[in-house]
Amino acid sequence: MDAEGILRGLNADQRAAVLHDHEKNAQLLILAGAGSGKTSVLTKRIQYRIAMGVNPENILALTFTAKAASEMRERVQKLFPGAPVRLCTFHSLALYMLKQNIGGKFAYEMVGLKKPPVPQDSPAEDFVENLVRQKIPAKELDRERLFDDAFPSSLSSRLDKLRASVLETGQVVFEDLIYLAIRLLENHEEARAYFHRQWTEILVDEYQDINPSQYRMVKALLGDRKSLFVVGDDDQAIYGFRGADIGNINRFCDDFKESTLIRLEWNYRSTSNILHLANAIFENKPLRLRKVLRAGNPNGSGGNPLFRENREPEVWVSENPIEEMMKIICKIKELREAYDFAWKNFAILVRYNRQRAYYEEVLRDAELPVAGDETSDGEEVEDGIHIETVHASKGLQYAVVFYAGIAEGLTPGECTGSAKQRKKQLDEERRLYYVGVTRAEAYLILLYCKQRFWKGRLRNYRKSRFLPRKDTLIPELKMPVILFKIYVVVVVLSYMFIHILALPFVRIAHRGQIGLWIDKKIQSFGRFCMKVLRIDLSIEDQAILSKVDWTRPVFVMGNHNSYADIPIIFLAIERTIGFIAKTELHMIPFLNFWMKEIGCVFVNREKGGGAALIREAMAHGRAPRLFIFPEGTRGKDENMVPFKSGGFRLALEAEATILPVFIKGSGFAWEHRKDAKRKKVSVKVLEPLDVKAMLAENAKLDARKDLMRIVRERMEAAV
Repeated sequence: MDAEGILRGLNADQRAAVLHDHEKNAQLLILAGAGSGKTSVLTKRIQYRIAMGVNPENILALTFTAKAASEMRERVQKLFPGAPVRLCTFHSLALYMLKQNIGGKFAYEMVGLKKPPVPQDSPAEDFVENLVRQKIPAKELDRERLFDDAFPSSLSSRLDKLRASVLETGQVVFEDLIYLAIRLLENHEEARAYFHRQWTEILVDEYQDINPSQYRMVKALLGDRKSLFVVGDDDQAIYGFRGADIGNINRFCDDFKESTLIRLEWNYRSTSNILHLANAIFENKPLRLRKVLRAGNPNGSGGNPLFRENREPEVWVSENPIEEMMKIICKIKELREAYDFAWKNFAILVRYNRQRAYYEEVLRDAELPVAGDETSDGEEVEDGIHIETVHASKGLQYAVVFYAGIAEGLTPGECTGSAKQRKKQLDEERRLYYVGVTRAEAYLILLYCKQRFWKGRLRNYRKSRFLPRKDTLIPELKMPVILFKIYVVVVVLSYMFIHILALPFVRIAHRGQIGLWIDKKIQSFGRFCMKVLRIDLSIEDQAILSKVDWTRPVFVMGNHNSYADIPIIFLAIERTIGFIAKTELHMIPFLNFWMKEIGCVFVNREKGGGAALIREAMAHGRAPRLFIFPEGTRGKDENMVPFKSGGFRLALEAEATILPVFIKGSGFAWEHRKDAKRKKVSVKVLEPLDVKAMLAENAKLDARKDLMRIVRERMEAAV
């Protein structure tokens, strides 16, 4: 398969990651949101580099489990059978390195081992006894850190006798391998040069889960080269209790000053409403590493109709576990009958392993199959309801998820120690909650039970701080329409003014990230406008947005019935986008400031000039992303008026992508509003037109006869 064949099916961000040029853009950090196809990106990156002529033997890819390495190797070798890429875990890599013969001497001998290393389990009791013999307090260290060189010299010298025993016999534990490999790379120039020649490209999966010693090993393998390609998600860093250091991913751009950051935000697993809840979990996260997950799969859960319903996540409150389980069992039976789900499409997630036993027992009593149970023939149940801890569920997905125990003391779990330690634990509990939420494809139910037996006694529980807060609706306003409109204008302009005042401080606090701050505030502004305008907004087919390459010129085109169309479009495409506006809007206080910030183009209707401004932006290498109303003005009713061809000519000239959208009901929410009651507005995202691709097929493509006609037909069909 050629390179284009490898890239086929990737979205724009995935494609940019696979094509990344280390020489031009240095090391690469890919922040891959849940369900964003990170494994596919890693695999295709390896395949692409082989297709480009890189020797497979020079590619090193590190994962955290042998299973993950095996699955990735299988994917790579489907295209390049037998390709000798080294795909392995950190520990197996370290063992391989120590067994190499370098310049006539085995690497393990260079680090002091008398015999080849043989990994084995070392009982903790034996190690504690050895510490006691050396008069070293057992709390000073655990067996895994025996070869760590970070101890004070006074302690390190007392550990030498224990180390000598390991070096003599070669009987190591797995973490010894990492420390010895680090010693080999950092202290032996010949070995370091050998492995630098061996692997010219290094890829790391689940980078958020590496611990400090693994980080040192990666740095030593890389040296001063740029060819490091890492994939991770700081929002899914849930193994701090194993020593994983989330700081490694948070510091990446500081550790590698010239590095590039790419976000994978298109989620191909869950509905948009589930993702809205997931995004809200990290609403206050620092901007630099913040991601906004967007639904990119219109046919999730195998195309099951439940997925298309895009249900809001639900919170169930129960008085006791019996009531909770009755609800779960009834809902499972109801959904199986209504949507033809298999038992294996359902999962109950819990925080602690000891919680599993209760749910398993009750399901068995109800004669429902539990995944992993044995049948009377001794075979394992495959089509059963899954009951998993959240840790065990990472990497998995289910159509319907019942997330149990969303209560203080369970989710989040109990946090102990100093204030700093408690905060660190709570941050990890929040990330764990996020992992649980993003396991759900079509339907998520959060379970809060007021009373339950825990650790031998009946306990009362408070609601978890993680449970979503209900959006407080503005009370029904009984006032004349004119007063309602005055109220809306005052409130919206005040919102704009307040954030203008904040901007100078933001420019200082978020230097270099002002664009991310504006993106976040524009989405907040859109939601605020819907709340104040009392609009119930529904968005159809948002997943189509994943087909658009936003690094190229994009013209979003929609019908125009209301001033409310602008915040509606912000929410529909989930991006900040400028628009072509009449110069009169430049005179409105506060509004003009924000219009400039988001890149609006002001046009005098009598003199024109919008096209020239857009061409100027393109001439300076800026890919314009604009919302254009092809009607040229607001319609007086819901019917579209004739289109003007100017925007289509620009799209043809720019070889842009045209993204049509159709808005219904916005005029009745503002211009034609007759009362202050809530109004329903819908927006439908339509199939995009890739003008560049269309030109490749038809060099005589016409703006009016072809582009304008197709867009008009699609909008009319949406009516």
